[in-house]
Amino acid sequence: MTATRIFVLITRMATKLTLTIDKAVIERAKRYAEKTGRSLSHLVESYLNNITKSEPDLKEKLPEDLRKLFGSISLPVELDHKKEIRKILGSRKK
Repeated sequence: MTATRIFVLITRMATKLTLTIDKAVIERAKRYAEKTGRSLSHLVESYLNNITKSEPDLKEKLPEDLRKLFGSISLPVELDHKKEIRKILGSRKK
């Protein structure tokens, strides 16, 4: 296994980070970053941000088929979804 050190500069706080990562992983990551139009620093920062969030985003918890629907409609903040479900279920019993 060949490891290469890379230096990551996070521009918002201008903090440098030194990592030791397998050379093959770095090469794949560089190709991926180039294909997606992002920098390797951005990929690393995004990954670290995602795994250190205190509470996972609701959208991430949803199954893939429901994630596609996320944001399709806007509901009023004051909507009582439990009350609405009871109304619907109550009307089916009649």
